Amino acid sequence: MNRSTAGLLAVAVVTALTVGAAPTAWATPAAAEQTGSRASDPFYRYDGSEPLSSYAPGDVLKKRTLDYHILGIPTPVKAVQLLYRTTDAQGRPSANVTTVVRSHLGDGSKAVSYQSFYDSLDPEDGPSRAIAGKVTLGGIIANVESIVMAPLLLKGYDLVIPDTEGQTAEFAAGPAYGTNTLDSIRASTRAGGTGLHGGTRFGLLGYSGGAIATNWAAALAPAYAPEVNKQLVGFAEAGLLVAPAHNLKYVDGSLVWNGVMPMAVIGVSRAYGIDIKRYLSPKGVAVFDELEHGSIVDALGRYPAMTWKDLAKPEYKDPNSIPAFVDAVNKVNLGEAATPTVPGFIGQGNAGVLEGTFNRPPGIGTGDGVMVAGDVRALANQYCATGNKSVKYEQYDLLSHFGAMPYWTPRAMSWLDDRFAGKAAPTSCGRIPAGNSLAPEKPAVTN
Repeated sequence: MNRSTAGLLAVAVVTALTVGAAPTAWATPAAAEQTGSRASDPFYRYDGSEPLSSYAPGDVLKKRTLDYHILGIPTPVKAVQLLYRTTDAQGRPSANVTTVVRSHLGDGSKAVSYQSFYDSLDPEDGPSRAIAGKVTLGGIIANVESIVMAPLLLKGYDLVIPDTEGQTAEFAAGPAYGTNTLDSIRASTRAGGTGLHGGTRFGLLGYSGGAIATNWAAALAPAYAPEVNKQLVGFAEAGLLVAPAHNLKYVDGSLVWNGVMPMAVIGVSRAYGIDIKRYLSPKGVAVFDELEHGSIVDALGRYPAMTWKDLAKPEYKDPNSIPAFVDAVNKVNLGEAATPTVPGFIGQGNAGVLEGTFNRPPGIGTGDGVMVAGDVRALANQYCATGNKSVKYEQYDLLSHFGAMPYWTPRAMSWLDDRFAGKAAPTSCGRIPAGNSLAPEKPAVTN
């Protein structure tokens, strides 16, 4: 029974995905109809008498313990959820939620901060809601990810699972993902009952949207949360968004992934207070309205062959002709962020044609269908050149975005095991092929 937490969670995952509650997932209203239920749970709202700014980042504002749910099914596994103070993309105080799950094989000395790839513009799809029992179509991803988390519990790692996009679901706004993740770790070590403390060592793990949070957390940690940075053993990620302006061009007109284009623009615009609709065509307004509270599940394959030109007014057919856009995409470009000081393992697929992305834009090239391989290589090389020689990079030329994850995940877990064991981190520095320029975007010259 000493393996009970992970064993119960593993059994619950299999059960929930095969029987009973599975049909309820498909009875959820469409994303646009869920607006009224957003933040209906008062736990997610800070309602204290003191200004939020009076608390330090990572301070715990609320705490609750509940059953861990899979697709709405309660399990005997317990989870501690914390509302904590953090910082949004514009540097303002905000409140967010994280979940802590303890391993019965652990002793509080090691934990993994697992960043979900729930990829949604609706906070109701976040992992904390799924764990608390809420069932939404967009939340299916956070439920399925329990399959990834169960093996970590079996290895004795406690888990910290932040709602990386925050409570306004700022999809693709990397800096906010990073602060939400770092302050989640702070909160998990400050709250009683989690078993975690200032001496707990942490590894960062995330794929795709989770990789955004993982890398931004690693990059921001030395300056934003230096005490957390000292607790980190490393970061493992794959399917990484580096320079979003490049990704918009790469997925433009694709068959599956081009729906991510309006999602990312909505999320970043939301984070930085940009009125993006003033630049859109009637079709663009309609698409953005459809996805305003949608998830990746709503967007994939929904708009085959759609391009940015279809969405924008003729005078804004080049997105760089929108000054606010240029400013925002430069803020979320990882090439402009600091170099992490802890070891990193970065994986990246490069067979995007398997998922209907055939573009090879000049200066951008190919990718896994949504993420640009040349950008990821450039970032890894940049880290090597700026002082972090403990970077391992792998490129999977025969795997697409969906295909790379099951191959990369056990490799990432093994890599993290070695970091916790104190083994020297491997390096690919000096052997990584050249990548793209990650220079900031420049405004388009208009007549």
